[in-house]
Parts: sequence; structure tokens; C-alpha cells
Amino acid sequence: MIRNGVKQFLRGVVTNSKPDRWNSIISEISSCGGNGEKFTVKDNILTIGTTTCGSKILSEFESPFDATVVKLLQDKGYNLVGKTNLDEFGMGSSNTNSNFGPSVNPLFEDGEYVTGGSSGGSAATVAGGLCEFSLGTDTGGSIRLPASNCGVYGFKPSYGRLSRWGVIPYAQTLDTVGIIARTCEKVQEVFEVLDKYDSKDPTSLSVETRKEISTVVSKRNSLRNGMFNIGIPEEFLVEELSDATRNKLSKAAEALLDMGHNVVAISIPSIEKSLSAYYTIATAEAASNLSRYDGIRFGKGDENLDGAANVVKGNRSLGFGKEVQRRIILGNYTISSDSGDHYIKATELRRHLADEFNNILYIPNLLTNSEFESKDVGKCDFILASTTINTPTTIEEFLHKEHQNLLESYTNDILTTPMSLTGVPTISLPILDEGKAISTQGIQLFGQFGDDRALLQISSHLMNHLL
Repeated sequence: MIRNGVKQFLRGVVTNSKPDRWNSIISEISSCGGNGEKFTVKDNILTIGTTTCGSKILSEFESPFDATVVKLLQDKGYNLVGKTNLDEFGMGSSNTNSNFGPSVNPLFEDGEYVTGGSSGGSAATVAGGLCEFSLGTDTGGSIRLPASNCGVYGFKPSYGRLSRWGVIPYAQTLDTVGIIARTCEKVQEVFEVLDKYDSKDPTSLSVETRKEISTVVSKRNSLRNGMFNIGIPEEFLVEELSDATRNKLSKAAEALLDMGHNVVAISIPSIEKSLSAYYTIATAEAASNLSRYDGIRFGKGDENLDGAANVVKGNRSLGFGKEVQRRIILGNYTISSDSGDHYIKATELRRHLADEFNNILYIPNLLTNSEFESKDVGKCDFILASTTINTPTTIEEFLHKEHQNLLESYTNDILTTPMSLTGVPTISLPILDEGKAISTQGIQLFGQFGDDRALLQISSHLMNHLL
């Protein structure tokens, strides 16, 4: 059964005897599960029935099928209990851009704080205890940011490892299905269920490539014998980082040293230009992907509009929120004949960034280079960085700052977009706040493309050491 029409800031919904005071679940689903473990799904991932993308234009859309990742979990007996709130079409880093209103961070008792976005509802359902784990999508940090703000684990796998079939696209070369959970072990468990080739997804990594990656990783692991080189890029130590943020990064680095790993300072210059490249590429792809929603072929339309041009303009103006409209306009400008060189420069920077990652990381990216040089022992295996610049603000404060300076909200992605542009696996880990039993800000650990399992393993060891 699916129940829709949740109003803004709904506080009375009850899901599995737990109150959703955080406006995190926007439709409830009851499905039979073998082992009873509950999960939720971001509402841009198709499930049979309503999938809205947090948008008015899709408020009446009914999907006839489940996404591959949903079906894989249900086939294993996991119990889907709800669809989660999100920034409309995944566009935002605060979860304040939803047609259903903002999601609220469950960690705070003294006010309504942002969850982060765009998978804010997914993070809130996990942090609030409504489910064991949640599926989200990460385009430029959309799993890691809310995971960091809500004190849970947020994992963005390598691009192509998890199927995107049944995911409504925002930016198809960046969109990645990922996992949010309360423990690293649960992330690992769910990843093993979903890490499969899907013939229906043209971007899914082939079985052969997966085997090649496994072989190279095994060679590296045998040479390293469990002790890895961890790099900290100076470009991620931006001036805006708070002292508390720097302390958490230091705490993680010291723990890795205590565990016997080597921690070194590194430089990846292209990181500094990643944010502008990301927004150039993402908005260009969004403008193309969302062009289908005109209220005629796809999406909710207004029957009172006359004239083809007025119908399309009217339907899109009424159906899309302001942030989606802004990004569509920016994307169309980017790919116009007058500004197409911006897109070309952004894709060139994306390649430079990938090359710099490959020069730093020990194992090769098998999509671009098949050679494994075991003598390059000084190279890094994983890279450490903060997830967010600071701790979450209240929703009111965030919206006020956004109103004063629209670009400020985009800077929330400054520490997460480089990993999205290169498609590498990245996890946000909840490091406890000083003197507290919760985490309101995480740190990131990431590795080479395809090195997902080793990344999850060292992350689990690190968190067990810290706890």
C-alpha cells in the first residue's frame, strides 16, 4: 500500500511504530521481507507505484516497475518501508528544495537543522531509526553530505558498480546509487548484494572489468600486507574549514598512524577548479535530461494553457521549483553556441583531475590504464579529507544565507565534487564530536576506481579503532 500527499513539515506520520517527525518519508510502502530488515529508498529511484523526485511535475507519475537495486534487495528478503524526501531531482545540498518541504535533521532537539542533500530524507530515516539502511544517489556529494550532517555512514561506490537502471537521471555521467547506514558493516553487507553487472544499464561495469579490478587489488593487497599509504591533499584544507573540522581530520589521521599506516601530505592541483567544472557538466546534462518533462509527453500539465509554446513554458514554470529552473537555465547557457567552450574546458579539467588521481594512487584505473607498477610503493592507496566545511545550520539560517548569496549553497559541494567527477569510491565516516556521543560532521576516505571493498574494509578498521 502506498500513501501519498504528505504535507510540508508533517510530524504525525507513523512508520513501523516510529514517528517520522523529520519529514523524511514522503510515501509509505508495505512489502513482505524474509529477514525483516527495513530499508528506505530515495524518491528518484523507481519503485512500483508513485515516484516523484520531490517535484510537482512528477506528483502524479506511477512507475510500472522497480529499479534493479530495489529488486535485488527485495529478492534477498529486505523489507522496503518507504520512499524518502530529497532535493527536487537531486539538485541541492540541503534538502530544502523539495516540493514536500525540507527534511529535518534528527540529531538536534533544540531546533530544525538541515539534513544536507540531496539524499537528506534517506539520511534522516537512518539516523532517526526508521530503517536499517537507505538507498540514495550521489551526483556531487548527495549521499556523503547528509550522512555527514546526520551522523551516519554514506558510501558512494565507483561509478558503474551499482546499477542505475530505474534511477531518474539528474546528470548521467555523475549519478551513482549509494548506501546510507548506521554501521560500516551494514554498508558492506548491502554493497555485496548490489555489486552486480546489469545488462539493462549501459554504464554498468562488465564482468570482465570487475574481474580485472579484483586481480589488481589482490596484487596490491599482498604487497602492502595490510599497511597502506594514506594521503591528505593540501587543496582540501581550505581556509573556510572550522577548527572542529580540522581536529576531526587530525583525529582520523592519528588513528591511522596508530594502526600502522603511513600518512603523508600530497597535492592534487586540479581539485581547486573541480567545483566549477562539476556545475558546468552537471547542469548541462540536467538541461538535456529534464527537457522531456513538458507536461505533454511526460509530467503533470495544466489543461487550461493554450498554444504549444505557452503550454511547455507554463507547465515547466509551474512544475519545476526555482533551483531546478536555475540549473536548467544555466545548463542550456553552457551548451549554447556562445558558451560551448565552457563545457569543453570543464571536460578537459575532469580528465586532468583523473590523471592527477591516477598519478597519486598506487593501483591503476583500469578504465584508462591497465599497467600495474609494483615498484611505485611510495604512491597512496587511499586519500583522507573532510566531508563538510562546518557543522549543520538551522534551516532558517541556511535559507537566509542562501537568499543573501545564492552561490554560498553551492560551496557545500567543494569537498565532495572531485570524487564524483572521477567516479572513485568514497565514504563519509561519522567521527564523534568532542565530548559527545554523536557526530554532526564526518570525514571522507576514498581510493582508486574499483577499489571499493578495500576502502570499506579499512574504513571499518578505522572506525573500530576510534570507538
